[in-house]
Amino acid sequence: MGAFSEVFLAEEKKTKRLVAIKCIQKKALKGKENSIENEVAVLQKIKHPNIVSLEDLFESKSHRYLVMQLVSGGELFDRIIAKGFYTEKDASKLIQQVLDAVKYLHDIGIIHRDLKPENLLYYSMDEDSKIMISDFGLSKIEEVDNMMSTACGTPGYVAPEVLAQIPYSKTVDCWSIGVISYILLCGYPPFYDESDANLFAQIIKAQYEFDSPYWDDISDSAKDFIVHLMEKDPNKRYTCEQALQHPWIAGDTALDRNIHESISAQIKKNFAKLKWKQAFNATAVIRHMKQLQLGTSTEGPGPNPSQAHLLLPHENAGACLLGVSNAFPAADA
Repeated sequence: MGAFSEVFLAEEKKTKRLVAIKCIQKKALKGKENSIENEVAVLQKIKHPNIVSLEDLFESKSHRYLVMQLVSGGELFDRIIAKGFYTEKDASKLIQQVLDAVKYLHDIGIIHRDLKPENLLYYSMDEDSKIMISDFGLSKIEEVDNMMSTACGTPGYVAPEVLAQIPYSKTVDCWSIGVISYILLCGYPPFYDESDANLFAQIIKAQYEFDSPYWDDISDSAKDFIVHLMEKDPNKRYTCEQALQHPWIAGDTALDRNIHESISAQIKKNFAKLKWKQAFNATAVIRHMKQLQLGTSTEGPGPNPSQAHLLLPHENAGACLLGVSNAFPAADA
């Protein structure tokens, strides 16, 4: 919805409570109404302490307004860089919250389909603030005995079966959590290539490494945790419930060693301009999907620095939606 919406900071007159209001142009959504209806339907089902909630919704002749819970603690990477001390244990606690929230979603039949660091926000500026999952524009309510096949998400975080156009299920979210965990422990993504075709090939084959020296001081338990989530075969991949029981999450195997210096340096290097560097040309991805259908493959253009958020076609959506929400800092986008 980013191309057709803006997010504003607002105050409720009676209570003086601050909220974020997502304003969506009806005119721009003509013919694509199902996509916003899907997002609203998903948000209305959700109530979890680690998920940004929909508090109200209303409309005018020209706009629909989603009143969202305000989260004001900033983005994940910014907070990590600002810390002076950061350990595996910190990463483990963060991922535990994400797993708990995503398990809740899966239990009520919702798949997020676009989990990535940009969609993880801190609730407040408090040192011990909880993490919040935001942006349900690509989420889907799972239908009984009906596997999904629509290609959507952000390529660096999307599961192999999605890019390969194989029917998929909620385990695509677990793959994305594995990718996020990987980044939280080294500061760079497991998959990257200037060529879109090569990037997709890496992901489809699940080709990634725990490179030296960046992973030398990371525990074997952390690596084992990631391997189980970034498992190519979705039938063998850990579910959220299994991941929550892993000793790196539930036990005491996450190390207390301070890795802040190396992690923050890598994050600054690889994600300093996250919204540009981690963006991929939507047309290249769609071309890739068409080539799969035609049984051909050619190299596409590299990352496009002007496009920040990839939304491939929704089920029921008439066209590709690509854009960036214009938001106040700290507002849910």
